[in-house]
Amino acid sequence: MPRDFPSGSVADRVSALNSRYRHHGATAVLEHALKDADLGRVALVSSFGAESVVLLHLVSVIAPETPVLFIDTRMLFRETLDYQRQLADTLNLCDVRTIRATQPRVNFEDPDGTLNQFNTDACCAVRKVEPLERALKTFDGWITGRKRYQGNTRAEVEFFESEEDRRIKVNPLAHWGREDLEDYIANNNLPRHPLVAKGYPSIGCEPCTSPVAEGEDPRAGRWRGSQKTECGIHFINGKAVRGPVTQESAA
Repeated sequence: MPRDFPSGSVADRVSALNSRYRHHGATAVLEHALKDADLGRVALVSSFGAESVVLLHLVSVIAPETPVLFIDTRMLFRETLDYQRQLADTLNLCDVRTIRATQPRVNFEDPDGTLNQFNTDACCAVRKVEPLERALKTFDGWITGRKRYQGNTRAEVEFFESEEDRRIKVNPLAHWGREDLEDYIANNNLPRHPLVAKGYPSIGCEPCTSPVAEGEDPRAGRWRGSQKTECGIHFINGKAVRGPVTQESAA
């Protein structure tokens, strides 16, 4: 059966959604927006990282049938893979889809598994960006866990964003702070990612993630020593963000 697509441009629908839900909280945004014709068919994209349990729990309560896309780069911490299985079972997530790059593509671009050492953008493109783009082709939008407090590149995040005028990105937790997340996790007795206790407030692939010292930006441990701050699956004004936002990239 053919799928009904929302009418109107992505930019117009994003503007309408942000106006409609401007004064709502995270739960209300999810409850209403997931059923809003202006949004269309959406999936939750989750890294099953340090803070992922909050959004996963909200979705499991509000709309447990929502597809959950988990990108396995084959370079994740073993703790992340174990945590992913634990949460899928604990939260009774009923449609978790593991997304990976095709092996021929990895073999061609990164035959010895060292691409991350000299070209992190290329490694992320092969292992994360391309597989996710393929998985999202059947969706009108996707839900992320991006929050304003996470750093300069996310300081202006809204509930709804246009992704290259192709899809809508939904950020229900955009206005939440670290204290909100901690309270939610404690109040709902949710399991924490085991690496959080070891100083990892933001968790990506094992070769490119390091512990963060007290007082550092929560994402300081991602691609430490480089200008890179995003893997490339997020965009600002239709442009992939892999480093600090400049006047040109934000234009």
